[in-house]
Amino acid sequence: MNKTAVVYWSGTGNTQAMAEAVAKAAGADLFTAAEFVTDMVDQYKAIAFGCPSMGSEELEDSEFAPMFESCKPALRGKKIALFGSYGWGDGEWMRTWEEDCKTLGADLLADGLILNETPDEAGLEQCRVLGKALAEA
Repeated sequence: MNKTAVVYWSGTGNTQAMAEAVAKAAGADLFTAAEFVTDMVDQYKAIAFGCPSMGSEELEDSEFAPMFESCKPALRGKKIALFGSYGWGDGEWMRTWEEDCKTLGADLLADGLILNETPDEAGLEQCRVLGKALAEA
């Protein structure tokens, strides 16, 4: 099992651009949150999850959060990475999400990657670096 996956939700296209850059650099399978189901977790050696900050700095709650919640039991010991875009706040949603994953026993490959609004070239390069780390996991 050497496959990697990138799973994301995007409302404006910013997190999608990040997901595409991570997936391309990792040579990973790319899924939206609606396409990914819990049973798929065991098919991958490492998974990057991407979700923007929503509302009062929280994960998107209609598609992404329910999908991620259903995956939680399968993430213990799994190598994962987290990323997402934001338009306001200071990254609290990512810090909360990282803590949640650590409590689950997931193996975080890197600090969560957050980019403000539309990723510029420097931001996309950070996504590519994250993708390379995912591929090497």
